[in-house]
Amino acid sequence: MNLHQFRFVQEAVRRNLNLTEAAKALHTSQPGVSKAIIELEEELGIDIFTRHGKRLKRVTEPGQKVLESIAIILREVGNLRRIGDEYSAQDTGTFSIATTHTQARYVLPTPVARLREAYPKVGIRLHQGTPDQVARMVIDEVAEMGVATESLAGYDELVTLPCYEWQHVLVLPPGHALAQKERITLEDIAAEPLITYHPSFTGRTRIDQAFAQRQLAPRVVLEAIDSDVIQTYVRLGLGVGIVAEMAVQGSAAASSADLLTRPLGHLLGSNVARIALKRGAYLRQFVYHFAELLSERLDRDLVAMAMKGHVADYEL
Repeated sequence: MNLHQFRFVQEAVRRNLNLTEAAKALHTSQPGVSKAIIELEEELGIDIFTRHGKRLKRVTEPGQKVLESIAIILREVGNLRRIGDEYSAQDTGTFSIATTHTQARYVLPTPVARLREAYPKVGIRLHQGTPDQVARMVIDEVAEMGVATESLAGYDELVTLPCYEWQHVLVLPPGHALAQKERITLEDIAAEPLITYHPSFTGRTRIDQAFAQRQLAPRVVLEAIDSDVIQTYVRLGLGVGIVAEMAVQGSAAASSADLLTRPLGHLLGSNVARIALKRGAYLRQFVYHFAELLSERLDRDLVAMAMKGHVADYEL
């Protein structure tokens, strides 16, 4: 019994029981993977997989228990490596963060800069993707922390903590008819061509739900993942836009100086950005520090308690 066998079994499941794909991912041969899995099954005295000929068909009931144990073993092996890395070099290394474009563009620059000041020998690696991709990168240990709004709380493998609340805003040219209204309604917005986020990004689910609850069907003429792109097309007169408030605040304000904004929290509700960490993972000192930089509520002791399963959202 060895770690190679464990990794082969785990990767086979990740690759939908396709041993050829598992072998490619692990840079080895398909016969080698198959042989290692069979040897592990023989040593354990059970079938981890059912087979049709040489093809794996499904995970057996005892195989599910084996997979749970393998996940714990490999997670702890990763923790051992991180412990060794930290105590051999307390303030060096690479910190990988998975996040969405909006977070990377508007939220993370200041915390990242401050982390670099505190840990100048730590390199930062940003991975951008959809919220689901962010979650998967943390689960697969491509990244140590994920930052996003949607999806993160839906994975049992992750510990997620609320970081900050934000709302959407309407962006429109100064001469637009809606700019003269004191109180804009969802009906007003639904009557206009609308430019907003792709359904997987930046609170789009909440936007759709708000219109659906009022039985309104907005005319979405353009979808994008980038707030700057949305504002560009609003300037061109294609319609009114809905973007995240952080895209028109602070350092981003200059890029939207020729557009008017109206808060939409009373119509669309608030959104919660969250951080995600892999359950049971060992966190290095600078990971804790970065969480504190993102939100004052995420102090080291609280994050450590959450990693042990002792903190709920309401305590934040």
